[in-house]
Formats: sequence, C-alpha cells, structure tokens
Amino acid sequence: MASSPVPPANSSDSSDPKVWSQRFESALNPVIAAFNASIHFDIALIEYDLTGSQAHVQMLAHSGIISQAEADAIDQGLEAIRQEYRQGQFQPGIEAEDIHFAVENRLIELIGDTGKKLHTGRSRNDQVGTDLRLYLHDQILQVQTLIRNWQRALVTLASEHVQTLIPGYTHLQRAQPISLAHHLLAYFEMAERDWQRLKEIDQRVNVSPLGLGALAGTPFPIDRQYTADKLGFVDLYRNSLDGVSDRDFAIEFLCAASLIMVHLSRFSEEVILWASEEFGFIKLKDSCATGSSIMPQKKNPDVPELVRGKSGRVFGHLQSLLVVMKGLPLAYNKDLQEDKEAIFDGVTTIKACLEAMTILVAEGLEFQTPRLESAVGEDFSNATDVADYLSKQGVPFREAYNIVGAVVKTCLSQNKLLKDLTLVEWQQFHPQFADDIYSAISPRQVVAVRNSFGGTGFTQVQNALKQAQSLLAESQ
Repeated sequence: MASSPVPPANSSDSSDPKVWSQRFESALNPVIAAFNASIHFDIALIEYDLTGSQAHVQMLAHSGIISQAEADAIDQGLEAIRQEYRQGQFQPGIEAEDIHFAVENRLIELIGDTGKKLHTGRSRNDQVGTDLRLYLHDQILQVQTLIRNWQRALVTLASEHVQTLIPGYTHLQRAQPISLAHHLLAYFEMAERDWQRLKEIDQRVNVSPLGLGALAGTPFPIDRQYTADKLGFVDLYRNSLDGVSDRDFAIEFLCAASLIMVHLSRFSEEVILWASEEFGFIKLKDSCATGSSIMPQKKNPDVPELVRGKSGRVFGHLQSLLVVMKGLPLAYNKDLQEDKEAIFDGVTTIKACLEAMTILVAEGLEFQTPRLESAVGEDFSNATDVADYLSKQGVPFREAYNIVGAVVKTCLSQNKLLKDLTLVEWQQFHPQFADDIYSAISPRQVVAVRNSFGGTGFTQVQNALKQAQSLLAESQ
C-alpha cells in the first residue's frame, strides 16, 4: 500500500463533479446523477463486492496479467476499505454512483495507480452479477436457518397437543374433528417444501458470471474457474450474453419468497380467526399482542396481521421483476438496476416475518383446550362416521350417506345432536344401528380411527412428529 497520506474515506469534492472519461466533455446534470445512482441501496453489497474483487485480483496475478506484488497491494487496499466500512468510516455519497465505483475510487485513493488495475478483465456487468449472487447465496442460507427455527417452534407446539382436538374445516364450515398437532404439522410440511425449494434455487444462484465482461468475454487470459473456486461457486455460466443479463435466479428466489409468505399468511389468518371472540380457540399472550388506543378491553393480533399484510409487498416485488425482465433485449440494460431493491426488501421482509412468527408460536399462543373440546362435541362433524358405520355393516356408502342426511335433517328440526338420539330413534332410520354407534361417533374415536398414512389418527400423528423431529435433528 502507498505510504503517502491519503484522503479520509468520506471525502468528496462536489465542486469537481465526475466526468465519465475523456470521451465526455462535461459532467452529468446533478439531478440526472442522483437519478442514475444506486449507492444508497447497493451499498448492501459492499462485503460481497470486496470479496469478489479480492478473488478477481488474485486470479489476475495467478494468470500472469498483473504481478503478485500488485495483486497483494490491491488485496490489502480492499481489506482496508472493508475495515473502514465496518468502522463506519467509509460512507460514499451520491457522487460515487454505485458501490463498485465507490470501492474502486477509494482503492485508488489508498494505494495509488496500482488500484487502477483492479478492473482489468472484467466489467461492472459481470461484477454486479457476481456480487448479487454471492449476496443471495448467503441470504438463502440464513433464510433456511430461519425456516428450521419456524419448524422447530411448530413441532414443539404440536408435541404438546397430539391429543387436543380441534374442528377441521372445509369451506370454513365444520367438517371433521382432527388432532391439533396434525393441523400444526400441516404448516411444518409447507415450511419443509419452502426449505427444499430454496435449496434447489440456490444451485442456480451459485453460478459464477465473473469474467464474462460486459457481454462478450475478455481478451485477457483469465482463469474463470480459479475465481469461481475462490468464491465457492459450484458452476460457471457458459454463455457471456446469458450470464451478464440473467436474472432468472432472482425471480425464482422471489417466487420462493412469495410462497413462504403465502404459507405464513395462511397461518396468520387462522390465528386471527382463532383469537376472535367468535372462535375463542386461543388467547394471545401479552408478549405478542397489542392493545387499542381507545378500547381498553381489546387484544389485537398485530403480528399475524402484519405478516398477512407484508405478503403483498413480496408478491409485488416478484411481479415487478417479471415486468422488468419481460422486454429486455440481450445483454445488460440499466433496467436491471431495479432488481436490487426488490431482492433486498424481499429478503428483509421474509426474514423479519419468519422471526416474528417463530416467536409468536413459541411463546405467544395459549390454546383454550376446554373451548376446543366443547367445539368438537357440539356439531355434526361426526356425520361422516355414521355413514362409515353403516358402510361397515354392508350398506353401500352412497345409500348410507343419504340415510345420514335424513338423520341430520331430523336432528336439526328437533334441535338435537347425533349423540342425543336414542337407539330406538337410530333404528328407525336403519336396523343396523346398535349400541356401539355412540362410541363410533365420539369425537376422540372419530379422530383415532383415521389412521391411514398421512391421516389425523393419533398413531399417524405421533409417527409424523417423530419424522419431523428426526429431520430437524439431522439439520443441526
């Protein structure tokens, strides 16, 4: 590194606006310069930009394009910028345009003309693509960890409620009683698909475009595999036009992020319903509920409502990026600058929502088991089991189904439940009814007998819990 004094990291001379090169005679209009700049958001890429540049410069020395001494000087300068940034001393302004120019300019300030060799054999087009992929690969790993935490919270809660019954719904009408654990594990399965989906997408994120140049490669004898190995990429782009303009991986990520939000939003909607006076299935604990500014009796489910609301912004980012890409000719276009805010906010949003929902499930919900017990015992959600009972006695199911329809109609007209009918009344509908009809239609028995693979029977739920716990243990 140069031993001569260098300007402080935050210095900028607004009286000397940047001229792009000797090709230009005047600087950008300040409004256009601000419009053009992305430094206020792409500074989020700085750590990845520095890491990518360090790998690039070592490759230049490895390939004999610059000397090892020059590479080491540049490497040390880049590391100095990293420390300046971490200490809050490197805060480039609008004059830097973007993080790539900001780093390069600062490097030249720190080490002199040797810093001007950093950009040999690459373009901002392959550089930004590299930075974005390194960032997203890192973020995907973090999101996967948060998904595992969310799954652990679900499994812990489910393990406490294998024997707790809750009404199961179709069309938001009471359908059949189920184990509460079975209900919670449905969200575990959705989260597992989310985790697996991210793993698959990461294979396409983790591909190196570095060295593709602006759009056509480079005449320098670079070694792209060297930088890919240094940066942990598992593959290389095989076409320079495709590599510098590809944002499929970003769209795939936002699609996966949208599905994560869909799943969190569906659970949020159920929590909101369950917490209402009309359902009364749960109480929100103080640590995860808010009050009203005017109605002191209220506890508001702000966390699930916010998660439900934030799903829209992630869906919007996906739609936005699809529209950005749909009409772009090859190769790089400035439109692609619009990809970063969508990705950054998408990442921030799903991470915040996963963390909040994990806390909500771990410590914010108190299921009202007496209310749940009452709910499954005071409806006709055991009607299918009456039809199944007759079917087991040899009555064709469709005939049994029609008989039970008549039974329910009669009960409704007499303000009774199925359990309130006498045996004589049962046998007026069909002689095959016997004393064991009462045990067959008890809610706990209705749940227990649904023991087919994937069903809500208690044995099946215990097996599902063990499998979920085993999967989580293997992921640690």
